[in-house]
Amino acid sequence: MSRSEDEPARTLLGALLAGPVTPELSGRASAALDLPERGRYAVVALPAGGCGGDWCTGPGADRFLRHPGPERDFAVAALGDVEPTLVARRLNEMNAGRGGVGPAVGSLAELSTGRRLAEVALLACPPDGTTVVALEQCLPAALLAVQPELADHLVMGVLGTLLTLPRTERDLLVGTLDTWLECGGSAGRAAAALYCHRNTVLNRLRRLERLTARSLSRPRELVELTLALDALRLTPSRR
Repeated sequence: MSRSEDEPARTLLGALLAGPVTPELSGRASAALDLPERGRYAVVALPAGGCGGDWCTGPGADRFLRHPGPERDFAVAALGDVEPTLVARRLNEMNAGRGGVGPAVGSLAELSTGRRLAEVALLACPPDGTTVVALEQCLPAALLAVQPELADHLVMGVLGTLLTLPRTERDLLVGTLDTWLECGGSAGRAAAALYCHRNTVLNRLRRLERLTARSLSRPRELVELTLALDALRLTPSRR
């Protein structure tokens, strides 16, 4: 891991992340940070205090520059030939905690864009989550995360009746739907994951369909249910 410990370099890195970036700033930062102006980079966003410890060691990127902040901590990865999803996976293997990885950008001047999108990826992680997620892995949830009022409306519009059930019953149905989706719509695989009979899974899903007035066999309605499930994860007060 490479760290930016001296104040001038740290200031330049902060300026790159904040944007906008002039050619002069890009050139100065390139020299001070020993990074090429043109290159593949990704930004990792974490809650404040998330840059501590040894979680950055060997993340599958060429270099990491850390930049703690008052509200967010950031790390800039020089990707080389790897993809942001690999950075997320390696950080999860190291139990880095909750975080978001932005898409690859092509220059130091684009780091502010990478930072904004990394923050969106972080918002798409459930508040009580413990994983690092790359933006491309959570695009539907990211869209909801930047529109919290719409996300809340979606939850109530699609899952409202379901949420009036007793907590245990509601969690059982929501958990079954979530597992069924993770299993690619296979009731058999979902039953194995939930340690129950296939017909039990099907019965729970049919009840969920009745409660939500939506069918899992209709693509548009399945999309609504999937998005509502993502929105529910992002709304702790509704859970």
